[in-house]
Amino acid sequence: MLQNCLGRYCHERNLAVNPQGGNTGMVGGSVPVFDEIILSTALMNQVISFHGVSGILVCQAGCILEELSRYVEERDFIMPLDLGAKGSCHIGGNVATNAGGLRFLRYGSLHGTVLGLEVVLADGTVLNCLTSLRKDNTGYDLKQLFIGSEGTLGVITAVSILCPPKPRAVNVAFLGCPGFAEVLQTFSTCKGMLGEILSAFEFMDAECMQLVGHHLGLISPVQESPFYVLIETSGSRAGHDAEKLSSFLEHVLDFGLVTDGTLATDQRRVKMLWALRERITEALSRDGCVYKYDISLPVERLYDLVSDLRARLGPQAKHVVGYGHLGDGNLHLNVTAEAFSASLLGALEPYVYEWTAGQQGSVSAEHGLGFKKKDVLSYSKPPAALQLMQQLKALLDPKGILNPYKTLPARA
Repeated sequence: MLQNCLGRYCHERNLAVNPQGGNTGMVGGSVPVFDEIILSTALMNQVISFHGVSGILVCQAGCILEELSRYVEERDFIMPLDLGAKGSCHIGGNVATNAGGLRFLRYGSLHGTVLGLEVVLADGTVLNCLTSLRKDNTGYDLKQLFIGSEGTLGVITAVSILCPPKPRAVNVAFLGCPGFAEVLQTFSTCKGMLGEILSAFEFMDAECMQLVGHHLGLISPVQESPFYVLIETSGSRAGHDAEKLSSFLEHVLDFGLVTDGTLATDQRRVKMLWALRERITEALSRDGCVYKYDISLPVERLYDLVSDLRARLGPQAKHVVGYGHLGDGNLHLNVTAEAFSASLLGALEPYVYEWTAGQQGSVSAEHGLGFKKKDVLSYSKPPAALQLMQQLKALLDPKGILNPYKTLPARA
């Protein structure tokens, strides 16, 4: 194996290695800092096997997520994760960063859906834990060390992942809510009434809608509202799902939780509604310099930070917006300005991280730490956890050659 030989070569010569997949990360985890050797997985793009009964896919790390999605959908399955960057991100990078995405609410994290990994360690040793077993209770679950480790403990070269059956009926509702309290009540009602068919619950504020309209020409299908939610259901019987969704919509409208809404069942309309949510990032990028934060908070406090920052920043900021995966407590907080400003950054950091820590939140919900966030890890992890992470790094990569300067803070 080429990666095995290269790993051994670099280890013997103390050469630093920067693993790189689709290079779509948000925190600089796949970008070399100095003169590291870039180890690309782009040519490792083969499906090794797929089992049509169990839905277990085994593939190389360089497979593009969207291509894997097409492959398994042709066999009546879907990938358990879906990301805005699916057209270029690699499954190995997804696993290395423990990517979350749009299907997290229904199918959980990669810590649950990844069954096995093949990993090249720092000295070139190939660790073959590429099992396809759903149950394997033999000793430490070593693969979990590498999921979310961002290439600092080993280079993922192959993945075994459990794919759920392709749903027969998909419905998307796009709703307007008069306030964030109503967004939360709609979510609680949604969980209770839609239960097993609920697959996504996304939210965005009015400024997000204004930005996708202004910069991308997308038109809201519902009347103007302070907040919007996108609800997706995935099930096996169209009639059953439509009946449950109709009952839910009638309930939230009757109780004033929702002021307006629209429903889509055909694929064209479904994609149109999803575009309102998925293209917010693109709209923000056209609005100027963007300061991005990906955090987890208790859902009842999820939007408070956005309101707080609007008051704190005032005219320093062009826009302060909040959107994200409400079902997972994941807020994407974005601040735009005409150009980069050191004073604006100083008003944001470390304030955003301190505010998040005060709510026992996470400074990185799904984008990892990489180079940009490695020094704020202490806001989410206690000293004992940081020390253990450093010890694991020293054990598996004693020369410190795997993706250096990433994920872990520099030693004092």
